[in-house]
Amino acid sequence: MQFLGAKYNPMIKIQDLIKSYTTAGNTFVVLKKLSFEIEAGQFVAITGRSGSGKSTLLYQLSLLDHPDSGFIEVDGVDISKLDRRERTKFRLNRLGYVFQDYALVPELTSIENVVVPLLMQGLDKKTAYKKALAALERVNLADKINNLPSQLSGGQQQRVSIARAIGHDPHILFADEPTANLDKETSENVLEIFLELNKKGQTIIMVTHEPEYAALAHRTILLDSGVITSDKRNVGHKPQD
Repeated sequence: MQFLGAKYNPMIKIQDLIKSYTTAGNTFVVLKKLSFEIEAGQFVAITGRSGSGKSTLLYQLSLLDHPDSGFIEVDGVDISKLDRRERTKFRLNRLGYVFQDYALVPELTSIENVVVPLLMQGLDKKTAYKKALAALERVNLADKINNLPSQLSGGQQQRVSIARAIGHDPHILFADEPTANLDKETSENVLEIFLELNKKGQTIIMVTHEPEYAALAHRTILLDSGVITSDKRNVGHKPQD
C-alpha cells in the first residue's frame, strides 16, 4: 500500500538473498538469490509447495534466522549491521509473529500471554494489561482473558497468539502457516482478522500453502525450489486498498 502524497519507501527490501543448510555433509541451497520489495501496508502471501522455501524466507525477513549472503532491509534498517542484542530488541519492538502451533505458554492465561512481551518492552504493568486487553478485544476474546490455553479451542488459541503479536502495534506482522491446524470455518475467521488489521494499515507477510487464502492478500509471491516463479497482485485489489 502506498499512501497518497507519501514518498515510496519499501517496508522490506531484499537483494540477492541466499540461504543454505548443511545436513550429513550435504549442502542444500534453499533460497537462491531472491530479490524483491514489499510496500508498507501491503498484505503479502508467500506460497508454494512443501519444501519450496516459504518458511525459510519468512525467517530471514523476520530476523529469526541469518542468510548466507544478500542484503535485507527491514523498516529502513540494514539488519546485517545489527548485533544479537540489537536484533532481539528490533524483533521485540517492531515485529509481531503468529505461528501455526500458537506458541502460547500453557501455564498463563490469555491476557498473561499477551502481557509478557509488553512487559519485556519495559511497559509498566498497568499500561501493559490495558494494551493486552485492547488487543484481545480486537480479536473478539474479551470474554476469555482469564482462560488458560487448555480451556480454549484451537481457533481461540490462534486468536490469542494474534493478540499477542499485535499488542505492541508492530510495524510488520509475520504469520507462518497460521491456519495449518484449524478447520475451514476457523481458518476463515483468522483471515478475516488479518484483513481487518490490514485495512487499518498493518503490513502483513503470511506464509500459506492454501491458494484460496493467498488470494485474499494484495499480492502473492510463489516460490518453487527456492526461486520466485510468480509475483502478482491479486485480482480485485487496487494499490490503495
